[in-house]
Amino acid sequence: MSIFSKIISGEIPAHKVAETNEFLAFLDISPLAEGHVLVIPKTEVDYIFDLDDEVYMGLQMFAKIVATGIKKAIPCKKVGIAVIGLEVPHAHIHLIPLNRVDDMNFARPKLTPTQHELAETAQKIIEALREVTN
Repeated sequence: MSIFSKIISGEIPAHKVAETNEFLAFLDISPLAEGHVLVIPKTEVDYIFDLDDEVYMGLQMFAKIVATGIKKAIPCKKVGIAVIGLEVPHAHIHLIPLNRVDDMNFARPKLTPTQHELAETAQKIIEALREVTN
């Protein structure tokens, strides 16, 4: 069972920003930028291109909605999208607020926000998503 499946089951806590029956979006605890969100299918599949077409397209549409909330909540020029898939054997999309190309450099040092800071960021995104989905 992947760490993401443990987050889905509630075994491991996470700062969730959006959830449906099929998908979950939560803050990365070692973000490249404030508002760095991971978007996952609730079905544990290692490689994103092994997802069936319906789940893959649903994941992309869910990520688009979440990105809209991130852009509204976090000052940035754009929200970048990346799929690496090497560190956790569960398909996931990184949504990262961008102001410079270097903001999506996974080799640079990660931020180390406190749980309180993560909770505040999650709340900003949740509130922005309420505005854009209503």
